[in-house]
Amino acid sequence: MTARLSRIQLALFFILLCPVNIIGLWWAVGSPLVMDPNSICRKAKRLAGKQAELCQTQPEIVSEVAKGARLGVRECQYQFRYRRWNCTSHNKYFGKVLQQDIRETAFVYAITAAGVTHAVTQACSMGELLQCGCEATRNKAPPRPPSSSSSGDGVKWEWGGCGDDVEFGYEMSKKFMDAKRRRGKSDIRTLINLHNNEAGRLAVKIHMRTECKCHGLSGSCTLRTCWKKMPHFREVGDRLLERFNGASKVMGGNDGKTLIPVGQNIKPPDKQDLIYSDESPDFCLANRKTGSLGTRGRMCNSTAMDISGCDLLCCERGYREETVVFEENCLCRFHWCCVVQCKKCMVRKELSLCH
Repeated sequence: MTARLSRIQLALFFILLCPVNIIGLWWAVGSPLVMDPNSICRKAKRLAGKQAELCQTQPEIVSEVAKGARLGVRECQYQFRYRRWNCTSHNKYFGKVLQQDIRETAFVYAITAAGVTHAVTQACSMGELLQCGCEATRNKAPPRPPSSSSSGDGVKWEWGGCGDDVEFGYEMSKKFMDAKRRRGKSDIRTLINLHNNEAGRLAVKIHMRTECKCHGLSGSCTLRTCWKKMPHFREVGDRLLERFNGASKVMGGNDGKTLIPVGQNIKPPDKQDLIYSDESPDFCLANRKTGSLGTRGRMCNSTAMDISGCDLLCCERGYREETVVFEENCLCRFHWCCVVQCKKCMVRKELSLCH
């Protein structure tokens, strides 16, 4: 039941996130929603051109893109778990949030584009897609040694292993996330969404790391093979949250094709920055117009002074203490071979809940 509910929430997320985007066309409200690409493509009757061709001939890529978007949703909910707006997937309220050009919407678009890039790239490295594989290194410059090593230590370097083909994941994310936003539209919302999509993809692409392995007799390191790996997705979420905190407010230029930072002496945002055009509501009280569920009943930290603290999360309305008792596994022991046996313990916990 929980798994089915999460699929329904994810489907509603897609529809609300990209109402004219290929992702939004995959899902149909009110029908059994599954991650099967054949079902997804049957629902996408309005697709045309390359999008329809991909959906029909390469459904395995469609499936990986959907997994990536789900990855983005989970990361959004983790990063915003202590904030007044916690990336709720409640369909009626979530849709209202995404209709506004606010900071929260910027993060949602960026983390979703990043998730698609990450999931497709990982599927390539795992050999789950026939269209891609490990990163091509034939014409690539040799890797640089780590800063801790000197270039004259006699160690030879070369590319090897299976590097992540992030270029393929990047292009697939761009094709699916930006597809329906390119043709003949230059309104400020489209420009902002495209910018934030790109910022999400770059949060993966720019921060690729080099991993190496030593080879040689008796543990020596006469040859070092290296390959490129993506950052862990939690690192991607952390970086995008930093960009969210420092997001730039913009307005549309007179030509309808450019974005201008709002305020004097403010530098234009670069490609990795998140941007928005409207101020966010405070999300303190429930409001269907703004998409706010409010914070009444939310759990807070009575001793914290940051955003998870009761003063900020409860919007200075105060909070109440509540004691809950629940059962959890405890005193677990491993028995050879291969069973873990646990006892059941009753745990009492004090909670602080917003008024």
